Amino acid sequence: MELLSNVMHGFSVAFQWENLGWSFFGVFMGNLIGVLPGMGVLAAISILLPLTYAMTPTAALMMLAGIYYGAQYGGGITCILLNLPGTPSHAVTCLDGNPLAKQGKSGSALFMLVMSSFIGACIGILIMILFSPILVEVAFKFGPAEYFSMMMLGLFAGATLAKGSAIKGVAMVFLGLLLGVVGTDVNTGTIRYAFGVIELSDGVQLVALAMGLFGLADFFANVNRIGKATVVNTGSKRMSVKPEPGDIKKSIAPIARGSAIGSLLGILPGTGATIASFMSYAVEKRVSKTPGRFGNGAIEGVAGPESANNSAAQTSFIPTMSLGIPGDSVMALMLGALIIHGIQPGPQMVTEHADIFWGLIASFWIGNALLVVLNLPLIGMWAKLLRVPYKYLFPSALFFVCVGVYSTNNSLFDVVLVLILGIVGYLFLKLRFSPAPLLLGFVLGPMVEENFRRALLLSRGDMGIFISRPISAAFIYAILALAVWLAYSTVKARRKVRAALQAQTQTQ
Repeated sequence: MELLSNVMHGFSVAFQWENLGWSFFGVFMGNLIGVLPGMGVLAAISILLPLTYAMTPTAALMMLAGIYYGAQYGGGITCILLNLPGTPSHAVTCLDGNPLAKQGKSGSALFMLVMSSFIGACIGILIMILFSPILVEVAFKFGPAEYFSMMMLGLFAGATLAKGSAIKGVAMVFLGLLLGVVGTDVNTGTIRYAFGVIELSDGVQLVALAMGLFGLADFFANVNRIGKATVVNTGSKRMSVKPEPGDIKKSIAPIARGSAIGSLLGILPGTGATIASFMSYAVEKRVSKTPGRFGNGAIEGVAGPESANNSAAQTSFIPTMSLGIPGDSVMALMLGALIIHGIQPGPQMVTEHADIFWGLIASFWIGNALLVVLNLPLIGMWAKLLRVPYKYLFPSALFFVCVGVYSTNNSLFDVVLVLILGIVGYLFLKLRFSPAPLLLGFVLGPMVEENFRRALLLSRGDMGIFISRPISAAFIYAILALAVWLAYSTVKARRKVRAALQAQTQTQ
């Protein structure tokens, strides 16, 4: 009863006109920023942070939180329509979302994007309310060895993201790992693999990599379209603006699994929504009875990752609010906003600042409901965007990519880097190498290296630390099991091909 009373108190705070107005402003701006390619949520919060100086702490946090999870919704829209991941956590959604759009099912994909995002966020909020103390205890049990083993499992699972050859997937993961360690070594301060290019001292920018490998590469593949040609053939059937028959049934289990994965990974510092979405996609492809559909327009490839990154966006507030430990740079800005207003996050925040804590929790529900109200009526309008002739759509999207990438560091070098990566991504498409495993390797690479070195420092060079700790050992055994399953699946697939060829030869 006390919990219900606290939640109701939070709604009474969140429904105050000032707080409600700033929450709406936050989710609207976040949604808009997410739609614009390359305009990251970190830059948006940094720009709007000075606004919070004259606001109450509750209104300030509600606005900033609205920007954060509003961008999770908006980022998936251009991902589906134009193969441009608005935020890195949506890159994996490109794999199936964009093929669905090209098949004339953009409305169905967008509807599932909105609903899975809302459900995933709601599940994340419920878990945050009911199980915060337990989740915090679980997070405390993760040390460098556990993080390393979990990241390695993610990398190994990433090889299964690729269509076709698993060997190509592994190769792309390793290439991503190499790109991830470009720049300054955090331990020694030396610049690695920059080849004398001073702009690479901070490493390759994630936004530039995602935009180049996905969006620009796709544009290069279709740049020869002329006249009135569009992304979707105008002669095809009318584009749907509601779910296809069976889509909701297919998406129920992926949404549940994605929400669970996102809720767990959201509380772990340094992981967050990006890794949650990749892990969810890998799980869905592995458990599917028809994995060949993934990468060609499987609705589960949209529903699972989108619910994962939105639930992770909610539960990432747990360590920030209850422990004062930000999980990523966005949460660090949230922490800064609290400190600016003289509030010290920690275990006592729930009792000492109940209005702020429970008002923020309630605003998550209100904000996500507002996002559904904002996005559902616009599905038809977004779907019609694909009817715009390619000769107009291509330069317009390219302009927003350049602006978004430039605004990250105010550097023209990043714009040139996107162009180079776009050409490389186009070559990958021609050679049938999937870019998704590369992006995952890039994201996880620095964390794998850092936690590996920390674990060995703690164990004084003893590699047994990865097996002696139970959670780490469980991840290692999962990697071995996945390797066996992958080998079995490969052999089985080859046998089927041979049997089909023999049957065809006997028929002839």
